[in-house]
Amino acid sequence: MQDSLLRATGRQLAGWFLGLLLLLGLPPQLAHATHIRAGDIQSKVDTVTGNPNHLYFKLTLYCDPANQNTLQTDASIFFGDGTRQDKIPRKDNITVNDRVHIYTFYFDHTFPGSGSYRVSFVGENRVDNVVNLPGAVGQTFYICSTITIDPTLGRNHSPVLRAPAVDNAGLGQVFLHNPAAYDADGDSLSYRVLHSLQVPGGYDAAVRNGNKPDSTVCSNYVYPNSQLVTPGATRVTYPGIPTAIAGTQATYTQDKYTGQIMWNAPAKVGYYNVAMVVEEWRRSPGGYRRLIGQVIRDIQILVSSTSNLPPQLTVPADICVQAGQTATLNVTAIDGQSTGTTPTPVTLFAYSGTIPPATFTQTRTGTSVAGTYTWQTDCSNVAKEPYLVVFKAQDNPGTGNPVLIDERPVRITVVGPPPQNLTAQAGPGNSALLQWTRYTCTNASQLLIFRREGCYAYTPGPCDTGLPAGAGYVQVGAVPATTTTFADSPLERGKTYSYRIYAVFPLPAGGSSLVSNEACLTIGGRSALLTNVDVNATSITTGQITVKWTQPRTNSGTTTFTAPYGYRLSRALASAPTAFTLVREVQNSIADTTFVDTGLNTEANQYIYQLVFYRSDTSNGTLVESADSPSQASSVRTSLVANGNANTISVNFAYQVPWDNSQQPARIFRRTGTTGAYAPIATVTPGAATGSYVDADPSLQRNQTYCYYVQTVGQYATPVNSAGASIYTNLLNKSQEVCATLRPTPCTPVLSLRVINCDSLAALPQYPAPNQSYQNSLSWTVGSTPAGCQANAAYYRVFRATSAGGPFALLDSTTQLRYLNRLLPQQTYCYQVQAVTATGERSALSNVACQSECVFFLLPNIFTPNGDALNATFRPKTSSPVRRTHVQIFNRWGRKVYESDQNPYIEWQGDGTNGESTGSGPLADGIYYYLAEVQFADSGNTQRVYKGWVELIR
Repeated sequence: MQDSLLRATGRQLAGWFLGLLLLLGLPPQLAHATHIRAGDIQSKVDTVTGNPNHLYFKLTLYCDPANQNTLQTDASIFFGDGTRQDKIPRKDNITVNDRVHIYTFYFDHTFPGSGSYRVSFVGENRVDNVVNLPGAVGQTFYICSTITIDPTLGRNHSPVLRAPAVDNAGLGQVFLHNPAAYDADGDSLSYRVLHSLQVPGGYDAAVRNGNKPDSTVCSNYVYPNSQLVTPGATRVTYPGIPTAIAGTQATYTQDKYTGQIMWNAPAKVGYYNVAMVVEEWRRSPGGYRRLIGQVIRDIQILVSSTSNLPPQLTVPADICVQAGQTATLNVTAIDGQSTGTTPTPVTLFAYSGTIPPATFTQTRTGTSVAGTYTWQTDCSNVAKEPYLVVFKAQDNPGTGNPVLIDERPVRITVVGPPPQNLTAQAGPGNSALLQWTRYTCTNASQLLIFRREGCYAYTPGPCDTGLPAGAGYVQVGAVPATTTTFADSPLERGKTYSYRIYAVFPLPAGGSSLVSNEACLTIGGRSALLTNVDVNATSITTGQITVKWTQPRTNSGTTTFTAPYGYRLSRALASAPTAFTLVREVQNSIADTTFVDTGLNTEANQYIYQLVFYRSDTSNGTLVESADSPSQASSVRTSLVANGNANTISVNFAYQVPWDNSQQPARIFRRTGTTGAYAPIATVTPGAATGSYVDADPSLQRNQTYCYYVQTVGQYATPVNSAGASIYTNLLNKSQEVCATLRPTPCTPVLSLRVINCDSLAALPQYPAPNQSYQNSLSWTVGSTPAGCQANAAYYRVFRATSAGGPFALLDSTTQLRYLNRLLPQQTYCYQVQAVTATGERSALSNVACQSECVFFLLPNIFTPNGDALNATFRPKTSSPVRRTHVQIFNRWGRKVYESDQNPYIEWQGDGTNGESTGSGPLADGIYYYLAEVQFADSGNTQRVYKGWVELIR
């Protein structure tokens, strides 16, 4: 199979191993006979024929070739579709040293159709003497790659792991490792640590299971950080890594986003194995991410005792570059030799899916080294996810010491260049004509066009693609990347608009560009603007609102328009703001700018009005109707919150209007009673859509009714006159009238429950007895909260729930300060009480009071398993419901003769026929001692221990 991507990876791995000589100086006590150390499976779809069901694979194994009888000359693969392939020949055997060879196997398979398949390898010869995997030699080696076949995914590639799967670590040193994963499709990758896996029964078991290996965690497996950090462990400083503390457990983590593994710090020499999962996520146009693949890699780490210290590597921060620019990363490193030792040469490496075509060159050698990574990007590299470059500095301490490394990832994000030379000109019919230079990246999927009112100065940083969320731009169009013009209409005359565009790139890699320059445009003339939605009368049936608006102006400033033209005014409820109904149309006149809307329910409803000015447009040689953008405005809606306890009334009001009500104070009006004149009592400056005022006038009296309305004062920011002042100011709009009575709320009750007499229940001959029912006795007192509350209540509402968390349902009402809840199927209910005044004011709900469950478990002192079916088993005489009981029975000499947790009510028969008796057959008559650990079936899962004796008589 000719697979350039996978074979290039193999060549890079081999070069890395030959340069590192990782496992020289292996202690002789770690010798072993079996051979598999680490490995993974990687895949890609057939890009030649385009058959999505045909995939190519590469299996890489890192092996110890010491035992000639266990050399991996071929491999068997299970494809996850019920088939397998045996005797796949080994293609490459790359020697790293006498302890590590890299074996590669290439194969392909055609799957039956769409679906998810787990392609796996089961090796029979895992290496022995693995510190965190005792008995490794007797367990199989399992790795897999999960693929998804779906025509919508295109020619998908699995993640490629550039860095080798074996590595070295120093005792007491920070260990770092990064798989340097890369996805050729630009899919998002995430990482997590996993236990090493095995398949019990190995190859034969997998075959018997329909060629589907059933993997599980290796027996006795623990993570590498299970040992405590050794005293005197060398402290290696590394950004983001906590200092290892002697006597505490080491840390072993893997960064979810970069894949960087950190182990701080190995506490015992020897081999360690750990697996990792590399997950492949595909983005959808709607932003949803779908897991489409996984690669499980098993890696091996050799920890050696050494006085050597790792090099110290310095790398630049993550960067962003525009497609077409060169990404350059300069790194340096120095040897981290121990005190009094001679510095050793340091070698630099770089691993990345961008290499090639990117290059990495060590520009300075010796003990203080430097290197340069260079990547000439192009438009095909634009992606949402950054590209990972893993830099590694490795020392060369010589014979007897393991090589040590420092390793750090750098991420490069490639963004699209900004579209160039955006301009905006006024077009016919209150439109804007945008033009720009053809976009340089032909692989972009679209150009998105955005608009906002008013100019907006913004210069993006190198990583700031698109537009800031708070910039106020809205998308008004999307065009193919080859397009160079766009017409935006209709626009409002007299307003200034800002335009910007940027490019987005196709999935799965996605990505976007920096935003273009700003193009600002002012449309001449002026549209018709709503200025008033004024509630003149508050009524359920005869409510009245006056609506006013301004006259429009042409682009040249006149009021002459081509007929037919006119206004259309529509109305909707604020609760259904899109369901507009036409209430007024004015034809061929611009002078009629007022409408009084009658017969409304202004007491219950807030209304929204929409005004559209339409006219005839002949700019294209044909008479067509052209409409301005609609202007919408609501009435002011006022609501009250009367606090009779504090003698205050909160006045809250809200609106949705195109003018600005926040520049001038709104006026609050009040009257006493439901008739008479209103008087202004205060002013308050509201916000963009709401305002509030608390009326705390000392003259307010309890049980008195007060009515209010609010009048807002608004203005338009534009248009302005020659002096720069707003033309439309002092726009007065009243709300509906609303009234409230200043009554204090009743005091919140304080609830309690009478405790159930559990002794009486325990004394019953049977519990629960047939048709047994319960009752709960509630009582409460009049509370003192909130301050100033009314102590007298007309009645109380009682609520009940099955748990303290509710939901509570209304059970009953009573005028008493007590309540008896009878004939209950269970005792465990929770309650709340609420006070209600004669005028309907309700208190807050009381505290929650719950009836506790009784827990009792009374065991007898004698039982007689003599065949008469009376008192035949050792079980409770009476008990509340039990979930589980663990019972142990001992004879008089302390020897355990019976143990079981299978029956919550014990039911011991005096022999070993039920449970886990340590004897056999019936036990002799006599005294026995019991220890019963009981977990009750109450809401709290109460656990109690019962000890005692019982006499067995046959």
